[in-house]
Amino acid sequence: MNLPKFLLADNSNYPEDIFVLHTEFPRFMINLKDDEVEWFEDLAGEKEDDIANELEGLIEQASAFYDTEMEGYE
Repeated sequence: MNLPKFLLADNSNYPEDIFVLHTEFPRFMINLKDDEVEWFEDLAGEKEDDIANELEGLIEQASAFYDTEMEGYE
């Protein structure tokens, strides 16, 4: 089964937080409330500039994904 690129997640212990999971490399979870990122990959050995540039784009995509998903509920 192929997973979607992004998934929404929530947790009743964090009712104010908005989590988006990125399921492709580099896998991570971002809390859109404060842009805190939790990595699920060991990025040691990766070029820092490449990861920083990729992360910026992925955060924008995660935010756009969330906005699109929320439009479906309006």
